[in-house]
Amino acid sequence: MKIRIKFSKQGNMRFIGHLDIMRYFQKAMRRADVDIRYSEGFSPHQIMSFAAPLGVGLTGSGEYLDIEVLSTESSGRMVERLNAQMAEGMEVLSFKRLPDSAGNAMSLVAACDYTVSLKKDYEEALGMSAREFFAGLCGFIETGDLNIVKKTKKGEKQMDLRPYIYEYRPSEDGNFIFLKLSAGSAANVKPELLLEAFCRSCSREFPVFGFSINREEVYADAGSGDSHEFVTLESFGEDIE
Repeated sequence: MKIRIKFSKQGNMRFIGHLDIMRYFQKAMRRADVDIRYSEGFSPHQIMSFAAPLGVGLTGSGEYLDIEVLSTESSGRMVERLNAQMAEGMEVLSFKRLPDSAGNAMSLVAACDYTVSLKKDYEEALGMSAREFFAGLCGFIETGDLNIVKKTKKGEKQMDLRPYIYEYRPSEDGNFIFLKLSAGSAANVKPELLLEAFCRSCSREFPVFGFSINREEVYADAGSGDSHEFVTLESFGEDIE
């Protein structure tokens, strides 16, 4: 049986890297006595895959991993059992059964929602308030030069960010901004790329640690061609009664 688990990663857990998060969940599965399926062969391991690794220093309210189980209790009971093993800052939000035909979470990722705020201590370094910064960022997205040089494993490549920014809007008080950006294997656009490009356009040094970034949700794209229809990865599953 395929299972999709949604969880949040907050607080000090944002400093834990992806490989350690993977090991953390492997231990949690054993401690919660989840009847997880193991691979066959000389060195069996838990069948587990994550939707999209979250960068160190970022928090997440809608993270996903897929597992396979041989048997299970209800979704509500499994959430309780796993949360009993979670450390502060980690919380399992849902435990849903997937249809046998469902693709794994990693292969489905097409977009992510983020909220970005500017840390108070960095307003003086940038020479502008959070409200001014995010208002300027919106103007930059609308009319600025969004061609950047993106570093990849194979080197560097030119990239126009504009087609991959699906939505943006500042909060009512202007102190943070919401972004829906392309993600996944086709075009993975991290908020830092956009923030750095804007800082460069203002002739300001990009403060690497100056922003708090929370990934709110991860989406698949049920549309076709240039017509996007973003659906949450959670929506592919159903609760186990």
